[in-house]
Parts: sequence; C-alpha cells; structure tokens
Amino acid sequence: MTRGFSLRTIVLAVVALLSAALAAQSVWVAWSGPWTMDFGRNMLMGTALVIVLMSHPFYGWREEPPMRLRVVGTVLDAILVLIVVMASWRFTQVEHLQEETFYIFTAYDTWLALAGCVALLEATRRLFGLPIVIIAALTLLYCVYGDHLPGILNHASVDLNRTMQNVWYGFQGVFGMPTGVVIRVVMVFIVFGVLLEGTGASDALIRCSVALTGRSRGGPAHAAVVASALFGSMSGSVTANVVGSGTFTIPMIKRRGFSAAMAGGVEAAASTGGQIVPPVMGAAAFLMADLTGELYTTIAIAALVPALFYYGSLFAAISVQAGALGIKPIPENERVRLNRQDYVQSLQFILPILAIVAVLVAGRSPALAGFVAVASTAVLGLFRKRNRQNPRIYWDALVQGGKACASILVAVGCIGVILGVLNLTGLGLAFASLISSISDTWLFGSLLVTAFACLVLGMGMPTLPAYLIIVLVLGPVMTKLGADMLAVHMFVFYFGVLSAITPPVAIGAFAAAPIAQASPMLTAFVALRLALTGFIIPFIFVYEPSLLLVKDFDILDFIRVCVSLSLAIWMLNTGMVGYAGERIGWGMRALRIALAVGLIIQVPALQYVLIVAALALLVLPGRMKGDPQPIAMRE
Repeated sequence: MTRGFSLRTIVLAVVALLSAALAAQSVWVAWSGPWTMDFGRNMLMGTALVIVLMSHPFYGWREEPPMRLRVVGTVLDAILVLIVVMASWRFTQVEHLQEETFYIFTAYDTWLALAGCVALLEATRRLFGLPIVIIAALTLLYCVYGDHLPGILNHASVDLNRTMQNVWYGFQGVFGMPTGVVIRVVMVFIVFGVLLEGTGASDALIRCSVALTGRSRGGPAHAAVVASALFGSMSGSVTANVVGSGTFTIPMIKRRGFSAAMAGGVEAAASTGGQIVPPVMGAAAFLMADLTGELYTTIAIAALVPALFYYGSLFAAISVQAGALGIKPIPENERVRLNRQDYVQSLQFILPILAIVAVLVAGRSPALAGFVAVASTAVLGLFRKRNRQNPRIYWDALVQGGKACASILVAVGCIGVILGVLNLTGLGLAFASLISSISDTWLFGSLLVTAFACLVLGMGMPTLPAYLIIVLVLGPVMTKLGADMLAVHMFVFYFGVLSAITPPVAIGAFAAAPIAQASPMLTAFVALRLALTGFIIPFIFVYEPSLLLVKDFDILDFIRVCVSLSLAIWMLNTGMVGYAGERIGWGMRALRIALAVGLIIQVPALQYVLIVAALALLVLPGRMKGDPQPIAMRE
C-alpha cells in the first residue's frame, strides 16, 4: 500500500509539472508566437497524451484494485506513455528527413504511428467514453479496407503505410490545422478561464449577479443566468461553469421554492449557453474566424443578438415558472447589497474582458488578447488578500489549466484522425453528396440532418471538436443550398453547444444534478425545456441572416424577426407552463403554442398577421379566464 501510494504521489507530481508547463507555454506562445510546425505540435500533443494517460490510469484512482489488475494497468500505462514519446519524437525526425531528402517511409514508421494513434484513442476513451473512439477506429479501418465496400462507400485502396503518412506524419490529420489553432489561440483562453475562477473572480461575479437580480421573481435563478453567461463565455467548459457557479446558486434557487430538478436545469442551461456569448465564446470565436476567414469582430458582432435572445428566453422561462409557483421577489431586507469592496473586486472580471475587446478592436491578434487577459487577471488577483497570502493558488490554476488544455488537445487529435481519413478517402465529400441528394434542394432537411449530427457527435465531447468535424463535413452542403457561410458555422456551433444538455448524455445536466440532489435525467429534460429557444434560433438566422447583423442586413427584416421571436418566446413559455399572470386553460395554452410555432416560421406575410394576433392576445381585456391562483397553490 505504501509503495502504491508513493507511486501515485510521484505520478501526480509529474502530471502537475507537465500540466503547469503546458499551461505556461500557452501563455508564452500567445506572446511570442507559435512553435515551428515540425516540432511544436507533436511535442505538445505528446505532452497532452502523457498528462491524460497518467492522470487517468487504466485502473483508476478511485478504487483500490486487486494487485494483479494494478500491475497490469501500470505496465499498460507505461507502455502507452513510452509509445507516445517515441511516436511524437519520430514525427520530428521524419519531418527533418523529408526536408533533407526524398524519404521512403519504413514499416517501423508505419507501426509506430499506428501505435501512437492507438494511444491517442485510448486517452480519448478515458476522457470522453467510447462513442467518438469507435467512430475514429472505424474510419481507420475504412481507410484500409474501404475498397471492399459497395456503392458510395467504395474508394481506391489505401494501404496502412499511406494512411499513417496522412493521419500521423502529415498536417491533415492529428497535427493538422485544428490542432494548430488550439495551440496558437484556444489554449491561452482556457488558461484564462481557469485562472479567473482560481483567483476568485467568479465569486465577485456571482455576488454582483445576485445583487442585480434581487428584485426579480426568479432571484437567484436569474442570478445564475447572468453569472453563467459571463463566466461561461470565458471558461468555455460547461462542467467547470456548472460546478463553479452552481455550488453557490443551485442551493439558493432551491431555497426560493424551485424544485431540485428546476434548480439544476437552470444552472445547466445557463452554463451551457455561456459558450455562445461574445466576446470570448469559450475561445470558439477565434477558431471560427480562422475557418471562415472573417474578422474576429465580425464573429463577435454576429453572435451578439442570438445570445441575447437565448438568455432572454431563459429569463422569461424562469419568470413564468416563478409566477406559476407563487414565488415572490426576495424581501428588501434579505437582498444582497453591494459595497465598495464588491465594486472593486468586480473589476477583476470586468477589466480583463475590456482588455480583450480593446486589444482586438485595435487590430491585434487574438493570441495577444489572450495573453493580456491572463496577465491582467494574474495582476488583479493580487489585490485579493487571500491570493497574496496563498500564492499557491496561481500554481494550482496553472496545473488545472494545463489539464484542461490537455483534454481539448486530445479531443482535437482524435477528431484529426477522422478528418485525416476523410481527406484521404474522399468520404467527407461522398457523405456530403449523400446528404445533399437526400435533401435535394431542401435546405431545411439538410439543417435537420446537421443538427442531429451535431447533437450526436457532441454528446460528452467538448464543443470545439464537435463543431469542427460537422462544419468541415456538412458545412459545404448547406452553403451550396444557399445558406450563408457564417450562418452555417454559427448553426453548427449552436447545436454543438446544446448537445451538453441533450439527453441521454447531457453532460451539463449530469454535472448539475448531484449539486441539486435531483435525478440527472429529469434535470436534463428541465434544462432542455428551458433552453428550447436555443434550438430554434439557429434555424431562424440561417433563413434570416439579418439577425446576425453582419450579412445581408436589412433593418425592416431585423425588426420583424426580433419582434416575432420575442413574442414567440413569451407565447411558448406561457403556453407550456400554463401561466401568464394567472392560470390559463388548455385551449388558451394550445393557442399560444400554435402562435409561437407560426411566429418562428420565416414567412414575412404570415409573421405580420401573427404579430398582430399575438399583440391583441396580450392587450385585450379579459383575455385569460380561470383560477387566478398560482399553479403551485391549486389542489
């Protein structure tokens, strides 16, 4: 037992050192520029794999396994780590050999690369489960044996040697463009989010949110929405956001009279949506800018109005539910009052955001904006007494930031395996052609297929990898059918984000449920209902790009879409809950839901008629008949 404990201590110490180094180099890269392609990407990917394999051992840390299993697991992990080191270093050697001469790949290169891919898939399995690993493994098998398949799946034979050249030793697979973008831009913002939470900025953010929403019926539920929107934009991690703010907000929401599942669902829906909120969008804005060729500011502006509607719909859903339950605003004497110290501490999260915006508006790179954000957060954190007394907080933030960076690198590497095969075999084009033929010229059909694919591939995966694979495979189909390219990317990103609260996996809801002491699946369905508008908004801005402000903008179309969507949100929430100031019957509920459905259909003539009908329903006297008591008070 002592030796096992010592081994664990040594392993965790090595993981901590590697993680801190990975996080520190991301800050350095943001300042000085990226490493060379023939050295940096493989070394950082190799480091990330070692971190994941050592911090998530084969037999796990939670239980005391039998000695035989522990020995087997330790040996297996040691072999995988050795393979990763060798395969990563061989990449650099091969790149140099190719620069110097016409290099012919050997069997040793092939089998070592295959072993590296196996280690990558095993690390992915330990982090995210089997589904994405099975897809990646099947694509590798398809690459080698696809010439035996019939029809559209058939392709010219590609041997294992050629497959590994493309997937491991080239820049179209594991070490391709997505990995480069993550290393160059995304990782520094991951470190920024972790450092922001570690130095206590999230505490000030939550306190300010509670104070700002104290007069509303939702109270702490609305506070969770505000805090999660701001913090989620910077952290980019749904689970980190849920745990970071949920441990404080969820018990408060329950104390106000909401059910446990409602409390968890509010936090899950709010935390998930943080990634669609500019200016950072969980670092996705910078990846999207690279893929679309648009300026970062264009991406941020385009994301603004849809994000406001998403969180506006959450506010409306919570308000209607609070009214239905008879929940009153927090009494005046119980509300949080902000003092001078609160205002000073709020600068800890306000100033870094302003710094990011200022750097980007000045035309400097997103990486430099990330560096400025990290530096300002570190300096501002020193104004907190607890941080000065315990500087280890900064070390812990580096370690946690490095682990988060390692996770996203491993996920993107696994996606790289799939993309490498798609590029080599043409399967991506064949699949896109198949979808196109199924939906023919029907854009809505393509959107439904794409949304479903995003939700399935996004289950349990970080948003960025799920967004990457879908937009690179199916994006061209929708663009061909007439959709704007930026709208397509935003559409895919939205559904990649919302996969975090979509059953059966619903990782955001499963993170919130234990804190709320509620059923995970019930929490997921509550979160799904609260975030229902988020599943509608992407369809709207594909058909009406004016909602994105930057493409084909027309002020009249913009006003029409905003008014109709606002009314649809209110009608949908009141219709589903059955409360709009007082109880409404099933007939009125059905009418409101029908009006909501009609209002989101992008046919201008229909929308104008339904806008008038919805406004008439809201202003006519005696429009609702029934028991004025709140739903919760009826027998």
